[in-house]
Amino acid sequence: MTTASLPPTSSPDVRVRVRVRRLTLYTVLVSVAGLFLGPFGWLILSGLKTQGELAASPVHWLPDVFQWHNFARAFTEIDFLGYARNSLIIALVYATLVTLSSAWVGFGFARLDAPGKKALFGVLLGSMMLPQMVTLLPTYLIFAKLGMVDTYGPWVLWGLSAAPYLVFLFRQFFAGMPRELEEAAIVDGCGYASIFWRIFLPQSWSVLSASFIIAFTWTWGDYIAPQLLLSTDRTTLAVAVMTAYVNEAGTPVLELQAAASVMYVVPILLIFLVAQRGFVAGMSTSGLK
Repeated sequence: MTTASLPPTSSPDVRVRVRVRRLTLYTVLVSVAGLFLGPFGWLILSGLKTQGELAASPVHWLPDVFQWHNFARAFTEIDFLGYARNSLIIALVYATLVTLSSAWVGFGFARLDAPGKKALFGVLLGSMMLPQMVTLLPTYLIFAKLGMVDTYGPWVLWGLSAAPYLVFLFRQFFAGMPRELEEAAIVDGCGYASIFWRIFLPQSWSVLSASFIIAFTWTWGDYIAPQLLLSTDRTTLAVAVMTAYVNEAGTPVLELQAAASVMYVVPILLIFLVAQRGFVAGMSTSGLK
């Protein structure tokens, strides 16, 4: 067969179909992104409106004049930085402790053999189905008996107790690592604690970063536990944003709440944008065995 008789590698019809598929894919992706970004965009617009525009009926979609001073007022009318500091301390302490403790427990489920291990792991996964509201009263009574109400002690204990979902992530990741690494370390005289700290943990940075981000966002966005366990001075930014912006009559000032909510969400978005590669890698590799 001569070169002239070979079929063309790309005909005009094929190129058109490829372009149509790409255009369809981009359209779907942009539409889905719009659905997710829509609420955040509406929140920003709400923070730029007046109280009358927020209460208008029918809906006043765009502000007549952008009220940028709402953000300044939201920042200065409460101790915004103080509440943000409280949230940051709690989130960092909990995320660090729960990531390490969950990695340790996940390592045990993945690499150690013991009677009843599968049943215990099933109970652990089943605990994720318990609604938080069911455990509120017992949680408060336990920490009240321990004298930990209005302290950050509960988040330390929660962090040391591991989290079922994060344990599952680490268990899946560690179960996929070669058995030869572990056997060679045992031959060299390492115990399982040394194997975990020196071999397995240094190779799990993707899962560690994903777990840390998940735990940090859990705590940063938690409203119920700080409202239940902390006083007004020690509470977090999530509680302050929802409760502190009120007028003399006790009515919420919605435009300030919206502006404060935007500033409250921005740090989480920045953290994810900076660490998204490690987060996606950690979530994907945890499912591979």
